[in-house]
Amino acid sequence: MFSTATFEHKALFRFVTFQNDAWFVSAIFKGDPQFRSAIFHGDALFVSVTFELNARFESATFHGDAQFAFVTFQNDAWFVSATFHGDALFRSATFEKADRFGPLVCAGQLVLSGATFGGPVTLWLAARRLECRRTRWAATAEIRLRYTTVDFAHAVFEYPLTIAAEHDPFVLPDGPELAEAAFAGAPGPDVRLSSLRGVDAAHLVLADVDLSPCLFTGTVHLDQLRLEGACTFDTTPPPAGWLRWPRGRFTRRRVLAEEHHWRAGRPGAVRGWNVAVFGAGRVGPLQLAPVYRALRKAFEDGKHEPGAADFYYGEMEMRRHANDIPRAERWLLTAYWALSGYGLRASRALAWLGAGMLLTIGLLMAFGIAQDTPKQTATGAVPPGGGTVTFEIDKDDPKNPTSDLFSGERFEKALNVTLNSVVFRSSGQDLTTAGTYIEMASRLTEPVLLGLAVLAIRNRVKR
Repeated sequence: MFSTATFEHKALFRFVTFQNDAWFVSAIFKGDPQFRSAIFHGDALFVSVTFELNARFESATFHGDAQFAFVTFQNDAWFVSATFHGDALFRSATFEKADRFGPLVCAGQLVLSGATFGGPVTLWLAARRLECRRTRWAATAEIRLRYTTVDFAHAVFEYPLTIAAEHDPFVLPDGPELAEAAFAGAPGPDVRLSSLRGVDAAHLVLADVDLSPCLFTGTVHLDQLRLEGACTFDTTPPPAGWLRWPRGRFTRRRVLAEEHHWRAGRPGAVRGWNVAVFGAGRVGPLQLAPVYRALRKAFEDGKHEPGAADFYYGEMEMRRHANDIPRAERWLLTAYWALSGYGLRASRALAWLGAGMLLTIGLLMAFGIAQDTPKQTATGAVPPGGGTVTFEIDKDDPKNPTSDLFSGERFEKALNVTLNSVVFRSSGQDLTTAGTYIEMASRLTEPVLLGLAVLAIRNRVKR
């Protein structure tokens, strides 16, 4: 225990082994403290400690928990190749001039909540979980991570900050790679972001980060978020079986974790939606619609139009389920969704088009095509004294069919009328009164369905 101790000059603890707990509470290091290759078998407590010069913990090993709470690093904080087998807690620590932190390995939780970084800094961290709640960054920063789940809620920064996944092991300053034995058997070095709530994302860049569990509601300037590389989102659950269609089947698309939580909490929810974790809160369509809208704009500004389509779909879904819109508008959105998936599902529009054409053909064969082709007749009279003969040409009205309604000849005529109606052309076919109205309805609805299919294809391939 070195509680309230003051080290006026260098304090050398190189290659020292602490068999039990080591306490440096309220200590002051005025010289260069060196804990290079030190081993802490118990807990290491550096609470309210001040390091006036460089603090060196290169290759130090912490078998228990390590606390650096309320510590002030007035210069560099060297934790190169340090290994934490437990948790590393830097709550409310202050890094005044540190320009680098790591690379280090933490098999437990690395906590930087409430910490302050006063200057430009780069962090190289391989940790199970990184907590940066209310962390303050006073200059540009870059956080490169491996094997990590990041909680970045309510972090504060006014300059560009990058959170990126590092695919290859970190390289130490002297050349070799950082040993990662603590992560042996881990599925991969993927980086997951669990929360951005309360963050101003105007200067935030995410690269190769898994956003499937991320909570976005409450994020400010989300439309200015930059996504680089392979940033992935969660998707809709797989089909629950054709017998439960359409309620149990969802078209594959990117969705937010909060939509998963909302749908899983609804009465009679379909299996496959993820239940909210503890502390995730409860949000609904009213809160999720602007989040989808902002992410759609972020993708559009990044020239990723096909990716933005999924977020437009999510925005429209939240609008359709919201309680603050009139019932007539909700019905209109429901029809838009059912007919073409908000102009994004070409297969749905084409299926309705095919069904409409088949219905039109059937109705025309049954009621629209006349029994026989009307024949023209000419009548006239010869004046008694001779002279010009005047003829009046007339045509019989089409007669409703009474027999052989579904013959091949009638099918061909009905198909010709239907195909012409899709492209707003008149077939020129003699139709009964019912057939005339059937053709008019076909010429109104079927071109709309064809246009929705073309629009959906366009939204998926445009740049």
